[in-house]
Amino acid sequence: MRDLDKALADIVAIRSQIAAGTAFRGYGPAAMAATGAVALITAILQFWLLDDPTGEPLGFFIGWFIAAALSGLIIGIEMRARSRRHHSGLADAMIHQAVEQFLPAGIAGVLLAVVMWKFATETLWLLPGLWQILVSLGIFASVRSLPRTVAFAGAWYFVSGFAVVALASQTKLLSPWTMGLPFVIGQSMMAAILYVASGDHDVEV
Repeated sequence: MRDLDKALADIVAIRSQIAAGTAFRGYGPAAMAATGAVALITAILQFWLLDDPTGEPLGFFIGWFIAAALSGLIIGIEMRARSRRHHSGLADAMIHQAVEQFLPAGIAGVLLAVVMWKFATETLWLLPGLWQILVSLGIFASVRSLPRTVAFAGAWYFVSGFAVVALASQTKLLSPWTMGLPFVIGQSMMAAILYVASGDHDVEV
């Protein structure tokens, strides 16, 4: 029985090593473009419905949490379908690896919002920019298993995050556009990069 357990553990380890060295093709351009549309729609709705986002931070951030959850669902559904199609037996390991790479940035974003909401509400205007910086770090963490050019999208979020912080520091106000537009551009970049790379000519295997 011990030999069987060891053999199974070795198989799992081998599959994990193979997955780590394989280009992940679970992210698709359609899902990325759709999440950009979600960001644009969210920004437009908040522009219409929230007269003062800074005075209604709960409505502002709930809107973006819903947008993030919907985007995650869209990406997750396509990721699972594409992974089954492109990675077959390695699909679960590849999905686990992809989630593992981005998860720290996602958790940090949620915890940052909770802590700032509870202990430093006067600094909530920083969150849109900080979230963009965290997204960039998540993308950079995933570069080794994605097309190399996704680094351009990571660089966009990195620069836009600091630019949004600098811009918002002038007024210390929340705006749906400083949240929405960077994500529309960033997700559109991701969609274009993945579309161009779909022929495998830009993917390290």
